[in-house]
Amino acid sequence: MANLSIRNLQKGFDGHQIIKGIDLDVKDREFVVFVGPSGCGKSTLLRLIAGLEEVTSGTIELDGRDITQVTPAKRDLAMVFQTYALYPHMTVGKNLSFALDLAGGDKAEIKKKVDEAARILELGPLLERKPKQLSGGQRQRVAIGRAIVRNPKIFLFDEPLSNLDAALRVQTRLELSRLHKELQATMIYVTHDQVEAMTLADKVVVLNGGKVEQVGSPLELYHHPANLFVAGFLGTPKMGFLKGKISRVSGAECEVELDAGTRINLPVNGAGRSAGDAVTLGIRPEHLNLAQDGDCQLQVIADVSERLGSDTYCHVRTRSGEPLTLRIRGDLASQYGETLNLHLDSAHCHLFDAQGLVIAKALQTVAA
Repeated sequence: MANLSIRNLQKGFDGHQIIKGIDLDVKDREFVVFVGPSGCGKSTLLRLIAGLEEVTSGTIELDGRDITQVTPAKRDLAMVFQTYALYPHMTVGKNLSFALDLAGGDKAEIKKKVDEAARILELGPLLERKPKQLSGGQRQRVAIGRAIVRNPKIFLFDEPLSNLDAALRVQTRLELSRLHKELQATMIYVTHDQVEAMTLADKVVVLNGGKVEQVGSPLELYHHPANLFVAGFLGTPKMGFLKGKISRVSGAECEVELDAGTRINLPVNGAGRSAGDAVTLGIRPEHLNLAQDGDCQLQVIADVSERLGSDTYCHVRTRSGEPLTLRIRGDLASQYGETLNLHLDSAHCHLFDAQGLVIAKALQTVAA
């Protein structure tokens, strides 16, 4: 078992609060991803869990055992660093076995663990090589293997793919996903890349300014963001936003007048809302469509089109200057400066209040 519980965790540096009272639970065998922009505190949080930084206040428990003040070596955790942290003068095999050799383990048992890690990560032919003879992806696999041989309760990954090129990042991401399933291990992974978060995680923890903005499955966060920050951070291309105000409230529906010059009825809970309240409407590229005759809700000016084969992403601006992206068929494209008529899928629009918090939908639906 490997259940991690964090309560009211805080960390300050030189009078500045970096981690601001985080509460979080990681369940056995979960793949949990901490994601957020640079400087949000995600790597600091991981280092606090690992024991590499001293906690200012709060507690960290592993399977009911308080490890807040326990030294890193005795926490039964293994960390894979962004820089790999391999010993350049040692072979791959020696790098894998180093921690176990240092602990004075049985030689036969150590060899068995190293061979098993090499099999899982396909490192067998590389065991006699030095790190300088390896590619970036191979070095990353050695760093992961060094964690595997320790058989920790939780694996910790600090931006492990950031030094790899684009193609290798995709390949290694797939290998990590396979590894999680094969080992049935608990893993905590830090990244600034929301694509990694969406594709790897069972549970995503979105961090911003040292606080947790939202926790949930990738699809839960994608389809039901709790606030403007989460809505804008997750998704590629990003969600578009249109400023406006509520013009009419009618039970399970609000009419919104957009600054871009149109009105749209949205199925949101109007309780506590009044005409004139400032709001922001959010909509993803796949829920913006080219309007059919008589179906136009919004006129925009085309900027740039990106052809990606099966899809084309058209980047446009409203007449009030707000940027949007819509996804259309790959054999279509817009011309620069062209006026496009759009239809918004109101069932999949998100509405946020003046504080940036989501206004709940009257009937919650999960997008397909």
